[in-house]
Amino acid sequence: MTRLPLQAVLFDMDGTLVDTERLWWEAVERVAGRALTEADEAEVLGRPVEHTADWLAAATGAPVAELADVLHREFADRVRAGIVPRPGALDLLDALARDGVPTALVTASPRAVADTVLEALGAGRFAVSVTADDTERTKPDPDPYLAACRVLGVDPAGCVAVEDTATGVASAEAAGCTVLAVPSLAPIEAAPGRTVVAGLEGVTPSALRSLLPYRLRVMSWNLWYGGTKVHDHRAKQLKVIAETGVDVVGLQETYGTAAEELADALGWYHHRAGENLGVISRYPITARFGDPDVGFYGAAGVRVRVHEGVEADVWTVHLDYKEYGPYVTDGDPTAHEDVRLAQMQDALGRLDDTMPVVLVGDFNSPSHLDGPDVEWPVTKAAEDAGLRDSYREAHPDPTAHPGHTWSPIHPVHEDGSGRPEPQDRIDFVLHRGLRVLGSETYVSGHPRPWPDVEHNEWPSDHAAVITTFSLRE
Repeated sequence: MTRLPLQAVLFDMDGTLVDTERLWWEAVERVAGRALTEADEAEVLGRPVEHTADWLAAATGAPVAELADVLHREFADRVRAGIVPRPGALDLLDALARDGVPTALVTASPRAVADTVLEALGAGRFAVSVTADDTERTKPDPDPYLAACRVLGVDPAGCVAVEDTATGVASAEAAGCTVLAVPSLAPIEAAPGRTVVAGLEGVTPSALRSLLPYRLRVMSWNLWYGGTKVHDHRAKQLKVIAETGVDVVGLQETYGTAAEELADALGWYHHRAGENLGVISRYPITARFGDPDVGFYGAAGVRVRVHEGVEADVWTVHLDYKEYGPYVTDGDPTAHEDVRLAQMQDALGRLDDTMPVVLVGDFNSPSHLDGPDVEWPVTKAAEDAGLRDSYREAHPDPTAHPGHTWSPIHPVHEDGSGRPEPQDRIDFVLHRGLRVLGSETYVSGHPRPWPDVEHNEWPSDHAAVITTFSLRE
């Protein structure tokens, strides 16, 4: 499955499921004492009662509270007089129920009005309802949709929100939902992550699933001498790739043939660059970038086609290990970062600005995002080039989630001195133009420390980093 699974469908109420936008429009006209025009839409459609009352108060001088009470009363009277479900609305709700897809009602109307509508539609059709009374801020802020997702226990990225106004669309998109727009009184333009249809007739759960973004799960993995320090290393590498469910792996220290052998065993595609770098992908590789004869350190990239018309570039980078900054205990730990910085800048200069891009690798340098003490220049250069650190996006607090990748097998330095080995985050999955759904470091089993490593289940001296992205057409 390349698309994200449909976790829930979140419905606006007024004008989306039931034809109440017209009733609300009439109620506002009655209170305003005049006919409304297109110029009034932004203050009326999709807005909570309090917003429209504020707007009317500025124009009429009447007290806001009094206007809000009258608006409530006028609208509720019209709702009780009879609401009409929009064509196709009940059929879609029933189809989602048959497919086991949970639904929520997310409205800027007050609870009293929402409950009246729920009674007419059948409250049992919805797992949860969120109204203007239930969050501190309502539409166009994302709070109502985020609240519905929290109660349902779902990720907004796996949800489709069905809306009829620009205000509601803004709320759902700010929450991270895919949007199906069904305009009622005012037009809505199509946009990335937003599909516009004339009505709900003929909309099916399958159609909603087809609107969700694609999933791209990327791993960065230093294989450590190709894995040869551990018995049965190739089988153990294959087991890791299979059990993590990754789609693309950027490899370092391949020692020649690892990328090709892993890809052949998996039935995947691969790109080998020099004796150290490689990329393997379950998706077709449509282009290869960088010097194919790159030295031990450097960068190599590919373009993968996740689906027809849906592509992304994935680069793997390995930077020089000498003069590792955290080893410096007296003086400037960044004094010898020039070589790594030059290598990173060379890689950054090769990226295509027109494509979504993922850059992974072993930087042999910590991150400037992990503490205030040192402004490590390699990761700062990547940030300045517009790349974001996916692990830190998912885990902003470096104290709670240090994310160390160096080293699961080196608690002390391997030179025999007995000095503690720095535990740092030096492996990264950076990106530009994608949305992070989650990120983790990964080590299988319980690796024994160096040098007693030959029977370890984990065939590396680095932890891997795995990030799941959403990728839109």
